[in-house]
Amino acid sequence: MTHVQPDIRRGWFSLLLLGTALSSAACNNLLVAHDPDIIDNAASPAGAIALKNGVITRFQAFTAGQQQPDAIFEFGGLLADEWRSGDTFEQRNTVDSRTTNVTNSFLAGPFRSMQRTRNDARRAINQLRTFSPTPGTNIALMFALTAFAENQMGESFCNGIPFSDLTADGTDIIYGAPVSIDSAFRRAINDADSAVANNTGSATEVARMANLAALIKARALLNRGQFGPAAAAVAGVPTSFVYQATYSIPTGDNQNWSLNVSGKRYVIADQEGGNGLNFRTAADPRIPTSAGTVAFDGNTPYFFTTLWARSDPVTVASGLEARLIEAEAAFQANDFAGFIDKLNVARAFRTATPLLPPLADPGTAAARVDLLFRERAFWMFGTGHRLGDLRRLIRQYNRAPETVFPTGTFFKGGSYGTDVNFPISIDELNNPEVPQTPATISQSTCTDRNA
Repeated sequence: MTHVQPDIRRGWFSLLLLGTALSSAACNNLLVAHDPDIIDNAASPAGAIALKNGVITRFQAFTAGQQQPDAIFEFGGLLADEWRSGDTFEQRNTVDSRTTNVTNSFLAGPFRSMQRTRNDARRAINQLRTFSPTPGTNIALMFALTAFAENQMGESFCNGIPFSDLTADGTDIIYGAPVSIDSAFRRAINDADSAVANNTGSATEVARMANLAALIKARALLNRGQFGPAAAAVAGVPTSFVYQATYSIPTGDNQNWSLNVSGKRYVIADQEGGNGLNFRTAADPRIPTSAGTVAFDGNTPYFFTTLWARSDPVTVASGLEARLIEAEAAFQANDFAGFIDKLNVARAFRTATPLLPPLADPGTAAARVDLLFRERAFWMFGTGHRLGDLRRLIRQYNRAPETVFPTGTFFKGGSYGTDVNFPISIDELNNPEVPQTPATISQSTCTDRNA
């Protein structure tokens, strides 16, 4: 009988492999850093909150925080009379001269961000309803930010806005056909109502969300010419109420500061194109303005505002706006004493030095309209209202576009065009629901370019 000795070398080799594997596993564990911010399962309470937070980030970006291209607050003010281009970029110069082409590469960014805000908000609402038994005001906030985006699109873009949606899992597009801006405003009103209907939680937060939803709804109602209902919507909003989009160096600068103060690409406008307001030379304390030397283009005189620092928040809805809405409703109802009173309530609320003197009734309908929209312009400078207001002057107050928007000789050469809104980016021609053969390259998916 033969006795077989064990292979000692094989045993040592097995132990060596085992030791190496254990050592390697230990090293791998040391090298793997656990990040608690990464959520492995979106279908969970943490995933629902993450989706909600993502919507807030998109909202902050499209209002006044988009790095490149410009956010809608700045871009809209450039098409209106708040800003003038101190830049070399054609994308900004053509917007400023009211000759925006659908191939303008800056158009797609803010439009896409607003669409993503509303689509991601729908997903967040579904997740919050499924996985968060006590969502508090989160669902109300998602509806409110959706309404804000819809109203802002109606104020900024032409008739013919496609509202495409995503499937429930967010993987496929449900293409939308172009609709009128009035349809956008109606959508905003409905979603603002849904914000109120889903508003639960602590009394303080419920009141805050109710005020935000009321202001968004009132803006959309104003845009539809429903002045009385707009005033009724904000009657309970205190003058002290403020809702702001916040910014920080890690997440993105306040672009009113970045493009004007830091980059010198935007300049405070003053009586631009003859029709613009004197934002700079009025020396109004609501828009503190200083002079620099020259803008980014090396030629345009440079003026900047100290309203915002790099990470300062931007007010997107306020009780001051509520009083202005009430003033407009009073004017429409021929209550001229109430009209002036509401404007002066807003003025008296500002207690910083120098104080704003009270206003007197200018005495004529045209002068009252001028006063109303001037007050709106100076109270809400740089916060996404001015373009929509200029369009309302045409649509609701029967003013000719060339008496409202900058006109005549453009200060960088040539003449101002005829734009009173933004066309939809040419990218949207990928949507099979929109006309694939636009009448002109300036029209794209727009059904018309009317105010």
